[in-house]
Amino acid sequence: MNDFFTFLILSLFVVMSPGIDTALITKRTISDGRTDGYKMALGITAGSLVHTFAAAFGLSAILMHSAVAFEIVKYAGAIYLIYLGLSSFISRKKKKAASVENQNHSELKKSAFKQGLFSNVLNPKVAMFFLTFLPQFVQPGAAVTQQLIIMGVIYTLLSITWFFVYVFFINYLREWLMSPKVQRIMDKTTGLILIGFGLKLALGKQQ
Repeated sequence: MNDFFTFLILSLFVVMSPGIDTALITKRTISDGRTDGYKMALGITAGSLVHTFAAAFGLSAILMHSAVAFEIVKYAGAIYLIYLGLSSFISRKKKKAASVENQNHSELKKSAFKQGLFSNVLNPKVAMFFLTFLPQFVQPGAAVTQQLIIMGVIYTLLSITWFFVYVFFINYLREWLMSPKVQRIMDKTTGLILIGFGLKLALGKQQ
């Protein structure tokens, strides 16, 4: 029971700590509204479930012991994050045709869930987090796989709850945050954060 309580407390701190997920959700909510923020959060937490089952069934261990597999996933995730960061510096061109603008906006909305999912799944650091964090609370002599899955699901539920609360409050500040001056600052700041995480991921050594 004490181990489970410790797991909950530590998981909550990890979930609430600012990072790539928070940066992506903040940017999406500010630029496209609360609905897209929720979709982004769902995509990210869906990625956590992917890592949960991967860790539970031993797939994440491949990333730890196979240099080739680690490098492939690491650089794929790094490139994607850097791409998201660089896109923040590209100003959106005004569309004269309303239909084109609505179409582009619709495409962005459709990509919110996938963007969150891919950014999480393609980050091997997340895989290693699940592989090293969850086993610390596994009770010996019991069904290890089942325990890992349960803890991963609990972690995911904590994540989606926090992200939804975060998006809800961020949305109320959207009108002020959407002002041109603030938007430029936020775009560049978020872009730098994402590029920084991407470079750190790409240059980081396998441990």
